[in-house]
Amino acid sequence: MLFRKEFLERIRAGVVTLAFRRWRRPSVRAGSTLLTPVGQLSIQSVEPVSSSRISVEDARRAGYESRESLLDELQRRPEGEIYRVKLGPLLPDPRIVLRETPADADAELQALRSRLSRLDSRAPDGAWSFRTLEALRSHPGVRAGDVCCLVGQEKERFKLNVRKLKNLGLTESLGTGYRSSPRGESLLHVLRLEAPGNATEQPVAAAGSLRSRKGDRQHCSA
Repeated sequence: MLFRKEFLERIRAGVVTLAFRRWRRPSVRAGSTLLTPVGQLSIQSVEPVSSSRISVEDARRAGYESRESLLDELQRRPEGEIYRVKLGPLLPDPRIVLRETPADADAELQALRSRLSRLDSRAPDGAWSFRTLEALRSHPGVRAGDVCCLVGQEKERFKLNVRKLKNLGLTESLGTGYRSSPRGESLLHVLRLEAPGNATEQPVAAAGSLRSRKGDRQHCSA
């Protein structure tokens, strides 16, 4: 379930408290939460409703100027049933708290190692998590289309992998590019110490090398 930016701002302001969607099958359920760019949104209820039962007040609470404008948008997708979604409190994104908390307990570090190992084992191109964390540490705020070259990934795969690390609290999105979080830095420190000879498995290119690769960006940003 996605929201356009203007609706997210109204949700944050407490103005939008309802949403209507036409679905073949609901993508959220009552009692669940939804991570959004403005925080973790609680879902209080999800109920099927006929268009005739949607009121002017419902449309206003859903952020629409009129009932007609809401119904027009719902009609753009003719298939499926209309659902009325009641939105609950907007809570802080738990990933923000997580990324600011260094991983220092042995059990916590072991759990993160295991998660990264599973991510690496499922990758068709081999292990990528450690290289990606090192690249973001070395090149914070650099465009994804440039950094992806350093880890040998196409841009979209690279961005997807960074989101996986973000869900673990290990990275942070910036206005441009990404960086490793305090939690990611603490994990990297431990992983470096454990690496043979206290060296990384595959050194990350220096800034000069990154600049030299920008001419080849089309090979990793397709």
